[in-house]
Amino acid sequence: MISVLGAGVAGLCAATAIRDRGLDVEVIVPEGSPPPVSRLAGGMLAPFCEGESAPETVVARGQKAVDWWASHVSGVEKRGTLMVAAARDGTELDRFSRATCQHTWVSPAQLEPALETRFTRGLFFEAESHMNPVEALADLRRSLVSRGVRFHGQAPSGQIVDCRGLAARGHLPDLRAVRGEMLKVHAPDVELTRPIRLLHPRFPCYIVPHAPGLYMIGATMVESANAGGISVRAVMELLSAAYTVHPGFAEAEVMETGAGLRPAFPDNIPAIRSLLGAIHLNGMYRHGFLMAPILAEELAQQLAGTSGQTQTRKHVHAC
Repeated sequence: MISVLGAGVAGLCAATAIRDRGLDVEVIVPEGSPPPVSRLAGGMLAPFCEGESAPETVVARGQKAVDWWASHVSGVEKRGTLMVAAARDGTELDRFSRATCQHTWVSPAQLEPALETRFTRGLFFEAESHMNPVEALADLRRSLVSRGVRFHGQAPSGQIVDCRGLAARGHLPDLRAVRGEMLKVHAPDVELTRPIRLLHPRFPCYIVPHAPGLYMIGATMVESANAGGISVRAVMELLSAAYTVHPGFAEAEVMETGAGLRPAFPDNIPAIRSLLGAIHLNGMYRHGFLMAPILAEELAQQLAGTSGQTQTRKHVHAC
């Protein structure tokens, strides 16, 4: 038996990869546990966009995340990512182009007619995808339950795989909190079909369609362990950025706000660590949906005693 601690994106991916190999697994979620911070994610599978600031290993290995999610959950939209910037911030778009790869220059209105009067040029990352993260996590959990995986709050009974994020700081002293804030809005006057990333020198943002007229707007990145609610400043900046993308967001109804603390290691690279008889899958930073399935597969291969880990790292390059 393998006991996975935590039911966020890391825990559910780990349990899924382990069960895929025919191993017995349980998921430990103590009663009264707070909802996982991964529920606040944008759900973007965007390894090439992340290459602007993420290390090459995230870009290279994250490319396999789209196929993993598409094979395990419904609702993965393979429509790419569109990067735009206001005319005054055109140099930001040029800089982003130089820092990333696997993109083409486009007229944004060719892909998103709703942006016809807003932007004259953009970068299109065709190979990227997105999904609704809350629905994806629910799909993974339902699938695990249907395959006999038990979710409970009792003591673990087997090899421990700790995926508790910041709750594991007692065992991972170099783990730190990175605060993120987001909004969900209903904007029936806005018609966007793919993630839109707005470059801005002070508060860049992304807008992700999660359903017709329903958009997630995020997300701040603050070096803070403040677990409080979303700040007024974040709300103002995110809504201002959304309005820059489309004026229809001015009439949107705010459906949900959220703030959470992401776990991160000093190098911001998610990792597997073995300590004192437990295996830790942690440090997701802003790469949870991109990297959790990749690390989960490597972990499951180790537990199953296969040699697949070396193979998975070989033949995918960042660009």
